[in-house]
Amino acid sequence: MKIRIIGAGPAGLYFAILAKKSFAFADIEVFERNQASDSFGFGIVLSDETLANLADADRDSHERIRANFAYWDDIYTHFKGTVSRSSGHGFSGIKRLTLLGILKERAEELGVVIRFGCEVAPSDFADADLIVAADGVNSAVRTQLARHVEPEVKLSSNRFVWLGANLNLPGFTYAFAETPNGIWNLHAYQYTEGESTLVVETTNDCFLASGLAIDDEERTARFVEELFADQLRAARVLTNRSVWRQFPTVHCKRWSHARTVLLGDAAHTAHFSVGSGTKLALEDAIAFHAALVADPGDVQKAARNYEAARRDDVARIQHAAMVSSSWFENVRRVARLAPLQFNYSLLSRSKQITHENLRLRDAPLIERAEAWFNQQVANTLHVRLPGDFSAPPMFAPFQARDVVLHNRVVVSPMAQYRAVDGLPLAWHLVHYGARALGGAGLVFTEMTCVSDTGRISPGCTGIWSDEQARAWAEIVAFVHAESGATFAMQLGHAGRKGSTQLGWEAIDHPLPRGNWPLIAPSPLPYRQGINQTPIEMTRHDMDVVREDFVAAARRADRAGFDWLELHMAHGYLLASFLSPITNHRSDGYGGNLKRRLRYPLEVFEAVRAVWPDAKPMSVRVSATDWIKGGQTPDDTLQVARALKALGCDVLDVSSGQTDPLSAPVYGRMFQAQFSEQIRLEAQMPTMAVGAITSADQVNTLLVSGRADLVALARLHLADPYFSLRAAAALDFEGVSWPKPYLSGASQLYALERRARADASAKAASARR
Repeated sequence: MKIRIIGAGPAGLYFAILAKKSFAFADIEVFERNQASDSFGFGIVLSDETLANLADADRDSHERIRANFAYWDDIYTHFKGTVSRSSGHGFSGIKRLTLLGILKERAEELGVVIRFGCEVAPSDFADADLIVAADGVNSAVRTQLARHVEPEVKLSSNRFVWLGANLNLPGFTYAFAETPNGIWNLHAYQYTEGESTLVVETTNDCFLASGLAIDDEERTARFVEELFADQLRAARVLTNRSVWRQFPTVHCKRWSHARTVLLGDAAHTAHFSVGSGTKLALEDAIAFHAALVADPGDVQKAARNYEAARRDDVARIQHAAMVSSSWFENVRRVARLAPLQFNYSLLSRSKQITHENLRLRDAPLIERAEAWFNQQVANTLHVRLPGDFSAPPMFAPFQARDVVLHNRVVVSPMAQYRAVDGLPLAWHLVHYGARALGGAGLVFTEMTCVSDTGRISPGCTGIWSDEQARAWAEIVAFVHAESGATFAMQLGHAGRKGSTQLGWEAIDHPLPRGNWPLIAPSPLPYRQGINQTPIEMTRHDMDVVREDFVAAARRADRAGFDWLELHMAHGYLLASFLSPITNHRSDGYGGNLKRRLRYPLEVFEAVRAVWPDAKPMSVRVSATDWIKGGQTPDDTLQVARALKALGCDVLDVSSGQTDPLSAPVYGRMFQAQFSEQIRLEAQMPTMAVGAITSADQVNTLLVSGRADLVALARLHLADPYFSLRAAAALDFEGVSWPKPYLSGASQLYALERRARADASAKAASARR
């Protein structure tokens, strides 16, 4: 087998080592455009997990790497004159040139030929069985194969620079320096005795205001010495091709073509703030080697299997890196947090590290964070808590106007499609009753429609008649009598998304027969050629719908609901006014955001006027349409401020579903970033929703300041008693169980305590 490798970085050299070990008689050569002595950057980071993978793949090089790294367990955060320390993080630093030297030496010992100072291309190796492109972030091979691998490169909005210092650091160090023009972020770590890597970043605007030139290394070094003097302790800042740049996130639709396979940064990159560049490179090499060993005679099949094996892991890391880099790009937003909460937000920024993960790493930190959170709760409530009050964050009370939720878990509105002519039936009593008994602090109805022609489907509930209101009142009475839950009604109008089939049928498609006419801001069907074209609303139509909302709110109050929410999200009627994708009007209700917002604000103001002042109102919004040219998070921030001024108490922050063109970037807690922006910049309470699946995630969102309430949908469909189970798992007895279920509570708490004791004993045994 003839293998040619382009690029003598970690991916190329490590693959050469593994391939030569498995195919001793293979002809393997590595070609590198730079010289062997060239060094770019300073030190790199390897996690404990990556080191374990290296030990399994090649023990010899692993031992040499271990002998040369600096290990740290702590993260130090310098912020507003305070220093926070967190333990249990387990990372190692090693000089980049040292790592490359170890891999080069090991490869050559095995018989790999390495040629430096060679500019080559795949076309130079017509007789090779396999060509490995590991030529880095600026991969020439990727560019040459662009038509086949279809790369996409997105630049971070921040500017950053790699630097070094002759400095010992006690652990990974973050520091934040506020200047009149913005905040500068320092990421620093020691990689060998007396030597540390420094990465400094800031917004592009802040960088431009500093007067620094992109390539003026000397001035950059002196600037950083002064800016972070306290952390650098008079150490001189060192440069090495230290130019200011924007981080390029690389995605390739395919990682191979014919005999050529891309590894590492040539195929994909992850922002440096998660320290995964070298990890991805080495683990790519391990994965492709394994695929090649399985199919040595079929390079293309091996390439496909390698990609299939790695895609999900790489996507997860890239997503975490994207979320992490966004945190640093928007650090001005979180800079208003208290130091303890700021540090917690920093540590949990990528969502890879969560509340319980931090507890395993650093239990005292979580104890301090929970005590701080409880104190903030006590300071903001209008009711007095016991002096010894202590609760996991999700079980801390929350107050809006005169309503006090006994915890911060919310059952999201979820369409049931079980109503008949808008009338809630026995199904709804059982459904909402079960979730109220399950321990959540706030339970929402499904979107309940203000008119028969405002329904999504024939199975949607309504409150346009007194008969419907009386049926709802019976359900409200049960919830109030048998649980401690606050009960909220969500009001909405389907607009152009109405007159469709039930959710388990052809969702969002029109009824086979019996469709009713639709109205919307503009005559745009939800799906061209599939859904009916709505009638563009006249001013008279707007008046009628506004009064429908007002009448529905009055009925909801008479039915006994504690809380009211207006649905301005997901492409329904009021949301359709907000989004430029669905609002093409040329009158005073279309055009710029201020005009698009007029009618939704008019409806809210009219409803707020008749809804009792003591009862809260929230609004659900789509923070982004996930469509180019659509509603943006910054637009929604303006919407939030306008609603807050009119008396909105909480913004329920969702996203998307405006139009079939929506292309969300999914991931765990993927919408929390929008909730955080509105909470911190509009300074109003928010409710986070979207792919939140555990008590751990709920607590993470609350303590980090990303939300005040957390709504869970599908999880509550599968488990109405999620909150009660979570309380037992956290050994919190302050949650109210229904009296008939108390014997079940005793058993569940006993089982959970036994499980924790068993897990603790198992962990202790493993340490021994």
